[in-house]
Amino acid sequence: MTDTQEQTRSRTFSWTDPVLTAARIGTTSGLEMLHAMRDGEIPAPPILQLVGATGFEAEEGRVAVFMPAAEFHYNPLGSVHGGVIATLLDTAAGCTVHSTLPAGVGYTSLDLMTRFIKPVTVNSGLLRCEGAIISRGRRTAVAQSHLYDERGTLLAHATSTCMIFELPTA
Repeated sequence: MTDTQEQTRSRTFSWTDPVLTAARIGTTSGLEMLHAMRDGEIPAPPILQLVGATGFEAEEGRVAVFMPAAEFHYNPLGSVHGGVIATLLDTAAGCTVHSTLPAGVGYTSLDLMTRFIKPVTVNSGLLRCEGAIISRGRRTAVAQSHLYDERGTLLAHATSTCMIFELPTA
């Protein structure tokens, strides 16, 4: 093969019907739901399967999401696309808010302010994205998230505001 010929790679992934997970929303606390996902009792959301997340940790007010940096995350510049990084930062921040919610209460992201510090490549290894609560009120919560490479170097960080609301009853 010459230098000008491209080598084709492929990737296949599967996911579980997200309705199965959504059916649990409102019936358990956010932390209980995250633990059920972590323990394999209910499937992770398809987005985590799409990006290749390999697991997460959750406690009240803190979440960590893990994902190995891979070629299929790359942009044309040869580094992980900012949208993939933002997805991890948003996931960690949002799940952190979710971990504080009682049964019957939901949330949605209102904004995500992101800062990219260093390029992320396959050499970054296993990424760890940590989320933590900054402020939690009755109607809004603010969470932060930090993305680290496997050596502990900060790669990106974000702050997210989430709206908190009562879920409709069936």
